[in-house]
Amino acid sequence: MPGMTWTVPEPERVWEPFVADERTTLEGFLDKQRTTLLWKCAGLTGEQLARRSVPPSSLSLLGLVRHLTEAERGHFRIEFAGAQVGHPYSTGDRPDAAFTDAAAGNAEQDIAALIAEWDLARAAIAGVGLDDCFTHPEIGQISLRTQLNHMIEEYARHIGQADLLRECIDGVTGE
Repeated sequence: MPGMTWTVPEPERVWEPFVADERTTLEGFLDKQRTTLLWKCAGLTGEQLARRSVPPSSLSLLGLVRHLTEAERGHFRIEFAGAQVGHPYSTGDRPDAAFTDAAAGNAEQDIAALIAEWDLARAAIAGVGLDDCFTHPEIGQISLRTQLNHMIEEYARHIGQADLLRECIDGVTGE
């Protein structure tokens, strides 16, 4: 409808498995973190998502969404699977573009890009064993097990920031 303002839809929250093998547990915890980030954004407009709630920092909920899109692509598709794809926002000379270029008018597309990247990340590691490794140029061998744990940590850290950002925007707090 004309005049309607887009808001982030309420996601279907995913809960980690309480009894499962290691792979299912790791992927379940990652999916919980993924959907929790969207839950922190639910009901907000693009303007609210792009709001930098702690000036002069460039940190915003939309910036976090964009940063985690890049992290998903980088850690799973580029590093682990060796895909020859670029980062969607940041470049060598603009490493913080995921944050600094977060714009309200692109919020719907940025949320969709994150969700699409989840599916692409899952496909990139499908059928790969937890002990399979890729070689990071600075660190050396990294297993899929480590990469999954790292992404769980990455989301958990940023969800803590998202809690504070959301509270600054509209007072909403959550678990």
